[in-house]
Amino acid sequence: MVIFPIMIILSFMMYIYYKVMIIRDRDPLMQEIKNAKARIALGVFIGVFGVNQYLYYQTQLALFITLVFLFFGVVQGYGGIKRLSHYKGEFQKRAQTNQ
Repeated sequence: MVIFPIMIILSFMMYIYYKVMIIRDRDPLMQEIKNAKARIALGVFIGVFGVNQYLYYQTQLALFITLVFLFFGVVQGYGGIKRLSHYKGEFQKRAQTNQ
């Protein structure tokens, strides 16, 4: 199961990338879009990390911890997707008014 460690590393790297890009951007709307993408990457990281831990240990305690991690991962991912769709709509509205 080498796919889970690869997904963990990639999602964590994407999270760090978007957080750094927030600092570099001056536009508040673009900062919000990048923050939403960072939340999605964090949700994937948390969820996949929990599943990976269960596959490694396979105990009842690991199952409980995995369920908690999956819950928080889904909450982060869902919140990020909702924010991303909202702010992309706002970005498109702003682009249309500037033309």
